[in-house]
Amino acid sequence: MSSPRELPVNHHADHPGFSGAMGVCVGLVLLLMGRASARLAVDLTGVTTGDRVVDVGCGPGGAVREAARRGAAATGVDPAPVMLRLARMFTRSGNINWTTGTAEQVPLPDGSATVVWSLATVHHWQDVEKGIAEAHRVLAPRGRLLAVERQTTPDATGLASHGWTRQQAEAFASECGSAGFADVTVGGHKAGRRDVWAVQAVRP
Repeated sequence: MSSPRELPVNHHADHPGFSGAMGVCVGLVLLLMGRASARLAVDLTGVTTGDRVVDVGCGPGGAVREAARRGAAATGVDPAPVMLRLARMFTRSGNINWTTGTAEQVPLPDGSATVVWSLATVHHWQDVEKGIAEAHRVLAPRGRLLAVERQTTPDATGLASHGWTRQQAEAFASECGSAGFADVTVGGHKAGRRDVWAVQAVRP
C-alpha cells in the first residue's frame, strides 16, 4: 500500500486557469460560495489585529476582506488578472494589498506574514513541495499555515473531484512536516454545508 506522501496531492495542476468572460463568471460564483470558507479560515487561524495574512490563490478576495475585517493587514496573491480585478472591484476598505503570484513564487519578503492560507486552491498548485516551501519562507517564526479543501472520494470525477480525499489531506500534512513545519494537524470541518479538510501547521 502506498504511503501518504506518494499520493498525488496536486491532481489538478494542469488546470488552464481563469480568464476572460468565463473567469468573471467563475469569480462571481466564488464570491458567493467562498464566504463560509473565509469565516472558517479566520476562525481556525485566530486572526486578530496585528496579524499579517497572505491568501495564496485569493480569487475574488473574500477571505482577504474577512481577514481585514478582523483587523489584520492582508495580501491577496493570485495568478489570474481577472480575479485580482474582481477583488479590487469588491474591496471598499481595509489594510489590503493585491499582487500577481503563484503558490510557488509569492512576491513577498521572507518572514513577512504571520498567517498564510490557501482555500480550495492547493489541488491546482503546479508543485506542492515548492508551494509549501514558499509558505515556510514567507511566514515569520510561529506563523500559521492553513490549507482548506473540499472533502472528496477516490472515485469522484469532474467538478466533484476538485478537493482532497482524506489520504490526500494526510499527504499534504506529511509534506508540511518534511518542509520543517511543526504541530501539523488534519481535521474535518464544515464550511457552510460543505465538508472540508483543514491542514494546519506552525513554522517553528
